[in-house]
Amino acid sequence: MPLPRRTVPAVLLTLMLGATGRAAIAQTDAARDPLWEVGAVALGVSQQAWPGASESVRRALAVPYLLYRGPWLRIDRGAAGVRAMRREGFELDIGVAGSFGSGGNDTVARAGMPRLGTLVEFGPRGRWDLGPAPGGGQWRFDLPLRGVFDLDDRLNARGFALEPEVQYRHDALAGWRLTASAGLLLGDRRLNATLYEVAPAYATATRAAYTAQAGLIGWRLGVFASHRLTPDWRVFGFGRLDHVGGAANADSPLVSRQTGFTGGLGLQWTWQRSDQPAAD
Repeated sequence: MPLPRRTVPAVLLTLMLGATGRAAIAQTDAARDPLWEVGAVALGVSQQAWPGASESVRRALAVPYLLYRGPWLRIDRGAAGVRAMRREGFELDIGVAGSFGSGGNDTVARAGMPRLGTLVEFGPRGRWDLGPAPGGGQWRFDLPLRGVFDLDDRLNARGFALEPEVQYRHDALAGWRLTASAGLLLGDRRLNATLYEVAPAYATATRAAYTAQAGLIGWRLGVFASHRLTPDWRVFGFGRLDHVGGAANADSPLVSRQTGFTGGLGLQWTWQRSDQPAAD
């Protein structure tokens, strides 16, 4: 289904900052990454409306993107911001990333309730290189702590999210670039209330009032892969399983399925790129 008009600026911003939800725009080969790239990406996504929802949101869009790989300013691989510190095996950045909002679509489970807006995140992220992995890959650990803001509601704060994640990365696997990840998502009470709380005014015969608690939102397993077709064209795909078993708000009436899937396919076209290589 077409992307709702009011979410287009958010998705456009997200893609220009180098992310689509949690799926990064496909990159060029690491040894030849240019300092900057501009182009366009077409993407189709089926997304679980929120962790624990039985409904999905389907989207199709084509938008421009911009990547920049400077020594301090980085718009690349799923996030954008300023690199605050870099040491051997460790990096700290402060930036913006896409979040897990359901967009502006109405759903049956939330009928009559306020819509879930398009959510964006801002804050610090620590990244640790954990060394070689089997098959010639690399292990990495990411720890982002970010404030969550509603782009559809004048960037009003929606709480904080913490998402520790272990990644396996391989940049030359039979012509594919691969990232597989496992992690969990935690939220404070305000963020969990945005997703799972049912105020008494919105309670119905089939949807009891519920007060959300801070804590675990869900467990996540993800994979992202991309393959170069020509110097300027690349295909990519991604998938993610979310599981809310044992989550802090698994008893919310807005949780109707323990496991949900988000996935998508895309095509990237690079229009122009710098002759100068990336800073590192």
